[in-house]
Amino acid sequence: MFTKKDNILHIDGVSVTELKKEYGTPLYIYSVNDIKDRISELKKDFLNKYENTTVSYAAKAFICKSLLDIIAKEGLNLDVVSSGELYIALASGFDPKKIEFNGNNKLYEEIDMAVKNGVGKIIVDGSGEVEMIERACKKYSTKTNVLFRITPGVDTKTHKYIQTAMVDSKFGFNLIDVLEEVKKLKNDPFINFIGYHYHLGSQLFDNTVYLKATDIAIDLIEKTKDLTGSYIKELNIGGGFGINYTDEKRKPYSYFLDPVMEKLKGHFADNTPSVTIEPGRSIVGEAGSTLYTVGNIKDIKGIRKYVALDGGMTDNIRPALYGAKYTALVANKTDEDSIETVTLCGKCCESGDILIKDIKLPQIESEDLILIKSTGAYGFSMSSNYNSLRRPAVVFTENSNHYLAVKRQDYKDLAF
Repeated sequence: MFTKKDNILHIDGVSVTELKKEYGTPLYIYSVNDIKDRISELKKDFLNKYENTTVSYAAKAFICKSLLDIIAKEGLNLDVVSSGELYIALASGFDPKKIEFNGNNKLYEEIDMAVKNGVGKIIVDGSGEVEMIERACKKYSTKTNVLFRITPGVDTKTHKYIQTAMVDSKFGFNLIDVLEEVKKLKNDPFINFIGYHYHLGSQLFDNTVYLKATDIAIDLIEKTKDLTGSYIKELNIGGGFGINYTDEKRKPYSYFLDPVMEKLKGHFADNTPSVTIEPGRSIVGEAGSTLYTVGNIKDIKGIRKYVALDGGMTDNIRPALYGAKYTALVANKTDEDSIETVTLCGKCCESGDILIKDIKLPQIESEDLILIKSTGAYGFSMSSNYNSLRRPAVVFTENSNHYLAVKRQDYKDLAF
């Protein structure tokens, strides 16, 4: 999606200087072409390759109406974790039957909203949710499909903040308690138990952790059959497929999914449950970039050269939150050699507002354009108004065209 012409970076054929002129900076830029390429890979290596499979895009990575239009047209389902995400989906006209409602602490009003609008399934994360689902289903005279989220106890060796499958986790049921919950639902008039869900973590590059979790899930499914007399209908194995930020080597979806599908089919044969995955970051992460304009430059001789940008931790909290690494380029000097080491910092009143520490780039001047790559996941979603900075606009590019997906916040949006 990146090309260069006349020393200027282009995304999907669109000049970044044109984008800066029309929309300003900081600016989130998403390549629709790249998003569609990732979805095409998922179709080729999963949906079209294996029967009874589903891809539910994880909205927490990034959600807006324009993106949901693409997700819906491409035939994907949607995973939401709050009433806010659910509201955006419903306001976008997304089919509620293709929505799954996840999250570790669902409030009753959120469950009520999900049941009222007929979401396809609710993923139960704690025992207290069961009574609330029954209450809402009774209110609307309906029955809701549920999966129970489990913690397989697999160590994924990723950052502790994005590990989600350890026994000591705020997410899901342990493997003993979940069977007790399933037992309670036998002949329940309001809840239709259909299977299990787990999510191992994020930025994973080793398929062996998925295979370990699959072995654990198989054992649990067999115990469930002994308990209920039948096999589950669905197994949701989450997402977490790693992407490229700096020097990582992204693996194809088939690297993770083929061994899992072979293991499940080898064990269950005709009784293999339908399999759902929940990629989010891997669909939009590399498709998104953030464009900034350089402001002050502070050169502390013999120590460090700081290049201040017009955004920072308000539009990308991940470096400050858990040391996430990124790479960048000077988008209006793509033909020039990298000759100096600088630290890209933000404009917030925090010493920790550092986006990239010690990166080698071409000679930088005020008003230059800096583009940080692979910010498409959790940049906009985790953005804030710290220091009363406005959230940036979001622009989509495709085939030499561009359009506004989310407008920049107005100052009046801050005055409440």
